[in-house]
Amino acid sequence: MEELEGKVMIRELVDYFKFEQVTGNEESLNRWVIVPDLNRPGLELAGFFKETETKRIVIMGDKELAFIETLDEETQRQRFRGITDAYTPMIVFSRNREVPEILIEVASEMNFPIFKSDLPSYRLMVDLVSFLDERLAPCDNIHGVLLSVYGKGVLITGESGMGKSEIALELIRRGHVLIADDRVDIAKIHNTLVGKSPELLEGMLEIRGIGIIDVAKMFGASSLLTKDNVDVVIKLEKYNDSKDYARVGIEEDEFTSILEIEVPTIVLPVKEGRSMAVLVESAVTNFALKQAGFNSAKEFEARVLRFIQAENEKNKGAK
Repeated sequence: MEELEGKVMIRELVDYFKFEQVTGNEESLNRWVIVPDLNRPGLELAGFFKETETKRIVIMGDKELAFIETLDEETQRQRFRGITDAYTPMIVFSRNREVPEILIEVASEMNFPIFKSDLPSYRLMVDLVSFLDERLAPCDNIHGVLLSVYGKGVLITGESGMGKSEIALELIRRGHVLIADDRVDIAKIHNTLVGKSPELLEGMLEIRGIGIIDVAKMFGASSLLTKDNVDVVIKLEKYNDSKDYARVGIEEDEFTSILEIEVPTIVLPVKEGRSMAVLVESAVTNFALKQAGFNSAKEFEARVLRFIQAENEKNKGAK
């Protein structure tokens, strides 16, 4: 697994949110945003910069403008220079409020980008944080196949040659949905793992002996999703006669650590004659039942205990 570094160029934000540019030229749009957080600069405008995170986008609203009006021109220049440094990506004014003239002068001297948005401050902040959280999320790429099976994001992993893509093909034929084959890019967003396919491989499935399959053309557009959560990992491994595989299912659960999140993991041994697609469906169904509070293995264990207890009581009565 290789961790990917995320960063967003300001011009991407401008294009996406349709901000109106007030200061800065085309070159100023090449600044990077690397922190998925925002700053309402109340303390900075009051002159306190000690704990300021300078790498955050600055949002200005009615409260900041009202406070700025209380400052004399020299103080404004001093405070504005503090929030338009080389590390601050940009400033955005909400509700299309007019940018103070002195701030325009200071920003123009430094070719610093300032923008206006018609959104209110709270909406602007929510939308920006959501966008940045997704784009700047920690990301790994994992060798495997990601599918949506019965509404659960299922990441199938295993050594090369284990038949992951062939299992995926059978699952797609049975009505399940492909997200990614061969390489899965996984991001940690709001403490949830979200997987998607690299753009180059999107919608493609590689089957040994056949080659590359365009899944959408063969099975329809509904057989593909652009992304999905990673809810469970199914790990394929070669069947080993000497290994004691789970039979009853009351053994301790296994987990796979992805981006510091522990994902429930089911180990399925691959052996000739086993219908792996059916086993994957059954494993996912059982996983969903466990999440809903129904544990077949625990119920069977309780049934066995009740049977033993009844037999013991029967034997006592016979004596």
